[in-house]
Amino acid sequence: MTKIVPVILSGGSGTRLWPLSRSSYPKQLLDLTSERTMLQETVARVTESEIFTPPVVISNDAHRFTIASQMADFGVAMAAHILEPVGRNTAPAAVVAALAAEQLFPGCQILILPADHFIEKPGAFVEAVKLGATAAAQGGLITFGIVPTHADTGFGYIRVGPGEGGVHEVAEFVEKPNLETAEEYVASGDYYWNAGIFLFSAETLLEEANRHCPEILAACRASYASARQDLDFLRLDSESFEQCPSDSIDFAIMEKTDRAKSVPVSMGWNDVGSWRALWELGAQDANANVTLGDVIAIDSADSYIRAQDSLVATLGIKGLVVIQTPDAILVADKAKVSEIKSIVAHLEENGRGEHAFHQKVHRPWGYYESLDVGLKHQVKHIYVKPGASLSLQLHNRRAEHWVVVEGKALVTVGDETREMQENESVYIPIGSRHRLENSTGSPLHLIEVQTGDYLGEDDIVRFEDIYGRKEE
Repeated sequence: MTKIVPVILSGGSGTRLWPLSRSSYPKQLLDLTSERTMLQETVARVTESEIFTPPVVISNDAHRFTIASQMADFGVAMAAHILEPVGRNTAPAAVVAALAAEQLFPGCQILILPADHFIEKPGAFVEAVKLGATAAAQGGLITFGIVPTHADTGFGYIRVGPGEGGVHEVAEFVEKPNLETAEEYVASGDYYWNAGIFLFSAETLLEEANRHCPEILAACRASYASARQDLDFLRLDSESFEQCPSDSIDFAIMEKTDRAKSVPVSMGWNDVGSWRALWELGAQDANANVTLGDVIAIDSADSYIRAQDSLVATLGIKGLVVIQTPDAILVADKAKVSEIKSIVAHLEENGRGEHAFHQKVHRPWGYYESLDVGLKHQVKHIYVKPGASLSLQLHNRRAEHWVVVEGKALVTVGDETREMQENESVYIPIGSRHRLENSTGSPLHLIEVQTGDYLGEDDIVRFEDIYGRKEE
């Protein structure tokens, strides 16, 4: 059987799941439906069968190290990790994936997968892919239609025509309908939800891109040809990729081709597009509540209540979503959660950071979290992974004081490097070159106290960095 290259698209921002999902750490990187993250769950579905090659992941620059870390933690080596300089929707991503996959695995098929979907029955998913692979080998462009469980106005639909062996001709793609129309679709038995999962040979996709969106193909070819390797990442050329039109694979190719086919499948699919979706997927108690974390729900019903790091108590509520994070609390009518993006827009328009960053900010070497911010001072908890190192850097407007609370640190200040034990501290004056390293096999935890007239993260000048990051 022709090898299938899973192409995992991991570029979304997940604004509808704010405040847990934020642009710097979106929903595909979170453990929302199991102990694994959404990305890891997606990878698991395509690593437990011999028909798949190692995956190709396409993401933006900001998430690259977190994705690499999660894949390494999961024990999966990527065939390639491609970085888009700007978002251009799914059609350019699929074309770039086809170019890369054809080079890595000549004659292969590619399976386009969003990184943030839930599939309850992975076995049914794999069997559907096998069905689709036979049709893809004959030149078809396959989309997987989800057997609808109810009339839903939040999805696009696929109307299918005659079929054979579980594969149907695609009669048309239709946009999100109103409720009455959706009910008619479901009753007819000819319509399926469009899950945004596609399968085709790399060669076929490139042929159809040349027919229907040649400007996208040209831009992607130029960007891929000029891509450069950066550590374990492949960076597409910015200038040519920015010239690429932005379009979905549905509009650019699938709705125009005469080679579209569909495999209907019932696999417990959910796009996890809102807090309501997580309520539907969660384990509901006798009052139809889903609770996670330290929650006390008294005389409360039909609600999704999630506490991240403190007690959340509810009394006499019904039909609400309550989400607690260290720096934000969301209380929303469950029927209105699709409008949460308006909150995110408000935060962004007013120059606030809660739309983008959590209190805990992940870095390739570990993370930091802000504990206290005041006039001319900030206190942070810093965690450095075993074997990791921060860049050799300086700050022009702040001094820092480090206290080791767990582990051993190798600290450079100016021309001096020394080892620091627990309960030892060091002072880094303004303008001094410094570096923090964890050369041991154990975690390193510090408390950092910053003082100065400006404490922004952009006050950093890097001289050396093992992760290849530019000066911020």
